[in-house]
Amino acid sequence: MNILTTQSDMRAAMAALRAGANLTVGLVPTMGALHEGHASLVRRSVKENDVTVVSVFVNPTQFNDPTDLKNYPRTLEADCRLLEELGADYVFAPTPEDIYPEPDTRVFSFPPIDTVMEGPRRPGHFNGVCQIVSKLFDIVAPDRAYFGEKDFQQIAVIRAMVRHLRLSLEIVSCPIVREPSGLALSSRNTLLSPDEKATAVNISKTLFAAQDFAKAHTVAETHDYVVSTLNAIEGLEVEYFEIVDGTTLQSVRSWDDAPYVVGCITVYCGAKPIRLIDNICFKK
Repeated sequence: MNILTTQSDMRAAMAALRAGANLTVGLVPTMGALHEGHASLVRRSVKENDVTVVSVFVNPTQFNDPTDLKNYPRTLEADCRLLEELGADYVFAPTPEDIYPEPDTRVFSFPPIDTVMEGPRRPGHFNGVCQIVSKLFDIVAPDRAYFGEKDFQQIAVIRAMVRHLRLSLEIVSCPIVREPSGLALSSRNTLLSPDEKATAVNISKTLFAAQDFAKAHTVAETHDYVVSTLNAIEGLEVEYFEIVDGTTLQSVRSWDDAPYVVGCITVYCGAKPIRLIDNICFKK
C-alpha cells in the first residue's frame, strides 16, 4: 500500500497507473478515525474496482465550529494499518496547506437539497464538503466514489454537485453500519464516555420503534413520538427530526406524499455535548 501526502504525487500515481492500462479506480473519501463503517466502504470498493484509493483528510472548510474541528479525532497511523489490512492500494493523506494553497472561494449551492436540515444549522458546511470532494474527484479521477448512508443529506448534495459539474463517475451509497447495540457507527462515538455511549443507543432504538409506530400513526404523530421520547432521556437533546421525501429531502405531511420516505435526526448527547446523526427508512 502506498501512502501519498501531496496532490502532485497523487496525480502522478494515478497518471502512471492509467498509462496503457484500462483500470477502474474506486475512491473512499474519509476524515479518518476509521471504524467498521468506513471499512465496509473500502471492502466494497476493493471488490468492485481494480484499484482503491482512500483519502484521509480532516477538511477545515466544512467545519463551522472551530472547536469541533480542533476536537475531531485524528488517528492516521492506526487508519493506515487498517487500510492495509483491508486491501486499499493508496492512502491519500494531504495537509490543509497542500489542498488549499490559496483560499477556496468557490461557492456551491443546490437548493432545496442543501437548504434544509443540516443546511441552516451548519452554515457553509455543504459548501465545504463540495469544495473538498470536488478537489478529490479532480485529483484522483475515480470511476466510483463510496459514501455511507449515515450522512444521508451529504450524499444527496454530492449527487447534485456531480450533475452540476457533469462529472462522469458513479456515486455509490452504502448502508449504515451499526454496533450490535444498534448505535450508528461514527468517528464521533470515540468522544463519548461509556455511559454516554449507552445513552446514545436510545437514538437508534427509538428510530427502530418509530418504524412500527408509523404503521398506525400519522407523520406528525410519528415525529412527535420520536422527539418526545428522546428528549425525555437524560443526556439527550434532539436538535431536529425531519421526515422527508428521500429524493428531494423536502418534508412530507402524509406517508402518501412520496414513494420513498426517510426520517433524519440530529441529537446532542452527553455533557460536552457530542452531535450525533442517524436516519431511518419509513417507506421505499
